[in-house]
Amino acid sequence: MHHPRHRIRSFRRPLALAGATALVIATMASASSTIPLSSRASAGPVSAPRGTGLAPCRIPATMGVQMSEGIPTPHGYTRSTGQVRALNLMIDFPDAPAKEPATDRLAEFFPQTSDWFHTSSYGRLDYVPEAPVKDWLRMPLPFSEYGIERGSPYEPGYRKLVKDLVTVADPKVDFSAYDLVNVLVTPNAGPSALDTVLSVTFSGNDEAPSADGVPLSNTSFVYSRQDDGSGSYEETGYRVLPHENGHVFGLPDLYTMEGGGAVGHWDIMSEDWGANNDLLGWHKWKLGWLSDDQVSCASATGTSEHTLGPLATPGGPKLAFVPVTAESGYAVEVRTPGGNDEAVCRPGVLIYKVSSDVDTGQGPVAVADSTRNSGGCTRRPNVHAELSDAPFEPGETFNDRSNGIRISVLDKDADDNYRIRITRP
Repeated sequence: MHHPRHRIRSFRRPLALAGATALVIATMASASSTIPLSSRASAGPVSAPRGTGLAPCRIPATMGVQMSEGIPTPHGYTRSTGQVRALNLMIDFPDAPAKEPATDRLAEFFPQTSDWFHTSSYGRLDYVPEAPVKDWLRMPLPFSEYGIERGSPYEPGYRKLVKDLVTVADPKVDFSAYDLVNVLVTPNAGPSALDTVLSVTFSGNDEAPSADGVPLSNTSFVYSRQDDGSGSYEETGYRVLPHENGHVFGLPDLYTMEGGGAVGHWDIMSEDWGANNDLLGWHKWKLGWLSDDQVSCASATGTSEHTLGPLATPGGPKLAFVPVTAESGYAVEVRTPGGNDEAVCRPGVLIYKVSSDVDTGQGPVAVADSTRNSGGCTRRPNVHAELSDAPFEPGETFNDRSNGIRISVLDKDADDNYRIRITRP
């Protein structure tokens, strides 16, 4: 069946908060995508038989929606389990010659990015970064002539840049040996990330320029340095790359034009500046990092009880889902400090609505805030404060009155396993 093709780049703008120290929130990383027709690799888990008890909770991808949250991820994106080989190319320009060794640029992102994916996936994604060319690849044109700017689509500027990159790199690189491409641009090309954001990913794009018989259909470009001035860059500056590669695996942007107000710091696809954070449980299931036996589906009428362990720890039940419509439902998970989740200041049960019919960057996920207008429990830079205390604690209940759905947190044990009661009509 033919899928309509779109090129949409969603991006975030700096959001300054009033106060003595303005925090710049949600200012990095953008996505561009087409709806793919086919690919040699598919992302995420193998589809389970539709007869399983999880079928009502596996809300499908919506045709024509950019990077739909549905399961399974459509074909065309990079697979997200097993060994994935990432080609890393460092490039500079005649008008922006690199001022450091290319291997230093590579070391800004690795092994940190591989370690992040290993932790988040519980070892199910073996991300292998390779850099067969150890020096900078000089592009034939000045950076200014490619017309790279915020909102640039894959053509004409990027198409020219990628074609030139292929021409320069092809004698030294077998592109067909890799699953995704990271283009690490010299940081002195273009403006500071504090001024504007150029980093972008083209994912699931079979119309991309080709090399060695394969389209560069899943390619991330990283510009500048993700330095927020807080002094955390050495520890957290790499996180733009896991965010961008999230698009390569088919994940949408969860921030909106207004910033991280829908999801906050609960997913790296929402905020990738500042303190480390993980992915939502729904994304881990979508990517195949949670197996079906770690997910429970509250699709039947009446009341059901579910015990969930912390998302940060491997094994055990992790996610409950309450389908509401054919395209949406509520995900329920436990978030605690640990793993990639260093900034969690109110541990508890995170509840959020997932909508497979909403485009990337338009709010496909919305976190329910258990403490509305509280101002949050964190003052860490570049962590969305208002939603930092969103999780529900024992004795608290989430109500969706229009659909008659109640999600109550009953209690927790010494190992942070939470017992949850879900009631639906």
